[in-house]
Amino acid sequence: MMADPTDVFEIIHTTRAMRRLKPDPVPDELIRKILQAGVCAANGGNTQRWRFMVIKDPKIKKAVQLIYKRAFDEVVGPRYATSAPPPGVTAERYQRQHAAVEYLTDHYHLAPVWIVACIEDAAPPNRWAGASIYPAVQNMLLAARALGLGSTLTTRHLLDEQEAEAALGLPQGVHSYAILPIGYPMGRFGPVGRGSLADIVYEDKWGKPYAGL
Repeated sequence: MMADPTDVFEIIHTTRAMRRLKPDPVPDELIRKILQAGVCAANGGNTQRWRFMVIKDPKIKKAVQLIYKRAFDEVVGPRYATSAPPPGVTAERYQRQHAAVEYLTDHYHLAPVWIVACIEDAAPPNRWAGASIYPAVQNMLLAARALGLGSTLTTRHLLDEQEAEAALGLPQGVHSYAILPIGYPMGRFGPVGRGSLADIVYEDKWGKPYAGL
């Protein structure tokens, strides 16, 4: 379901993680629109060190999926099994989210297109480097939603960064920051579930409620 491209708030409020994707091909024209939205984003010093890999090769995707699956088995799955639901999420909904995460894990390589968001920089990644790539990632997620395509921001491959980036064929001095699996969603877009602003927004002093809510 495509969104009204003029209603940015409707797009924002319905861009939820879509982890169940159809294997149907996605036209290059739509991927190009998503990429163009990405490079409209702000980035540190306007240096434009971002680089984007469009991955369609099944062998590359499968090699990374094996790493992604191992990280689920060893880290992410056990964490889901022992953690409480986040604010604004019921236990039942959290279990559905866990099931969707596991589904994506098993079908990660079957998403028809991946966009790998990278930064070309000889220096190791640091806390502020994300300012030069994650705004682009969010723009691409919103653009995908506007076009009726599903995606989600994934970074789990970074738990074994060197092996994953070797599987992706990234050269020295290029680091990946996210992989966006993109495809037509099996489910429906809907409202994003989050906690109350009153629980997370402060004014002037940490812990002091923001009076504007």
